[in-house]
Amino acid sequence: MLRIAVPNKGSLSEIAADMLAEAGYSGRRDSRKLVHTDSRNGVEFFYLRPRDIATYVGSGALHVGITGRDLLLDSGSAATEIDALDFADSTFRFAAPAGGDISELAHLAGRRVATSYPKLVDDFLRARGIVSELVKLDGAVESAVQLGVADAVADVVSTGATLRAAGLEIFGPVILESTAVLIGGPTEHAGIERLLRRLRGVLVARRYVIMDYDLPVDQLEAATEVAGGIESPTVSPLKDERWVAVRVMVRADEANHVMDRLYELGARAILVTAIHAARL
Repeated sequence: MLRIAVPNKGSLSEIAADMLAEAGYSGRRDSRKLVHTDSRNGVEFFYLRPRDIATYVGSGALHVGITGRDLLLDSGSAATEIDALDFADSTFRFAAPAGGDISELAHLAGRRVATSYPKLVDDFLRARGIVSELVKLDGAVESAVQLGVADAVADVVSTGATLRAAGLEIFGPVILESTAVLIGGPTEHAGIERLLRRLRGVLVARRYVIMDYDLPVDQLEAATEVAGGIESPTVSPLKDERWVAVRVMVRADEANHVMDRLYELGARAILVTAIHAARL
């Protein structure tokens, strides 16, 4: 069986479970259950701490896993990223007291930097010739400077409001743009390709919609310029030979814009349908 590590809690857990369900896999019903077997699909799910998943996969104990790119890079594991899954996005930045003597990356040399991701941050700094003293904390690193534990912090940033509330300001380059990823280890399994194909199908279904519309024949070329589809639109004749029916896939976040432009070309009866599953 294909052995898959999935997050047992945290921001990755629920969305990963939903994604696997959309991909046709069954999941655990009891949140206390640590192992679930999906015999129909030939897989076993192991529910683990997100931070530990890369270690298990990298050791070969499990074939693949879902975790954050940040956790993968911080683990030091031999596991490698197979594909991005486009959820749980985060950005890592440096921050230091506003108006202080740390305002650029070079100022971190020999200084104390608090972070929950010491290897990730250390690798980033050393790659740029900077050696700092890393202070490992499990969370709430923004308090480290105020409490005298560190001179600066490296942490996840969304709006920066939490850091500003602690009297800190962001500086320097982005350390990492992270997202949820599917990772693999040294142990190969025939089921990995099918899992990857299914997960990619879920991503396509989430990103795209089906658009159907009726269109005057003489506007077909112009309409194809507006919405060309993955390969090419499906075009069917109508009883009125002056019109055709068109079906095409378009990005969900562009659907209304595309509908406006098609309507201006003379398209009518424009309908949009969500995609439940897909294989490209």
